[in-house]
Amino acid sequence: MHVNGATSWRVGAASSLAMCFALYLRDCAGLGVIGRPAVSLVKPSPHCVDPRQTVHSVGGITALRVEWEAWWYELVAAHGDGSALPTPPEFPELDAMPALQRLTHAHYGTALAWSQERDAAWRQRELRRMRNGGRRRFNELVQERELELGRPARNFSLAVVELPLSETRAWYVEPDMLIMSEDLYDDEAVFRSYVQPVVEIIA
Repeated sequence: MHVNGATSWRVGAASSLAMCFALYLRDCAGLGVIGRPAVSLVKPSPHCVDPRQTVHSVGGITALRVEWEAWWYELVAAHGDGSALPTPPEFPELDAMPALQRLTHAHYGTALAWSQERDAAWRQRELRRMRNGGRRRFNELVQERELELGRPARNFSLAVVELPLSETRAWYVEPDMLIMSEDLYDDEAVFRSYVQPVVEIIA
């Protein structure tokens, strides 16, 4: 979805099935809040399992953590867009990450179902927002910044990825990405506290 307050800037907001899937596996395996950015745990929280036996022969938990963080870095670098889920039954995309590959094999069905449910819920929420005026808060923040500066906003593009995170906040990934809890937009004061500083930097 695009939000334009002027022809010079663009905000695209979406969710990411691949990032939801990755975060489910992270929390299911009890890896904690890791990765860059280290976003909070997901909600609803998955049933935690002990992955030690699953990954014991391929480097154990240490390898699993390193591999997951590398995968998360790739997903973030792609803005969560166009990042396909690993392909069953062998998950060849994860051949270089054997611990993560085994974890994915063990929990693919539940991770996929959970991620699809969260994606469907986000789409329903987005439809409600569009009926209630869309994402005008992004417009308002840019317009306020333009008035403050006395000039139009600089050309910029901001990719906003909303995820089912337990902490209502945002994580700015320089130079052009914002990962947000899917609840953040609905709390105007908290939304402003996280997004206004980003607008001030990029506009």
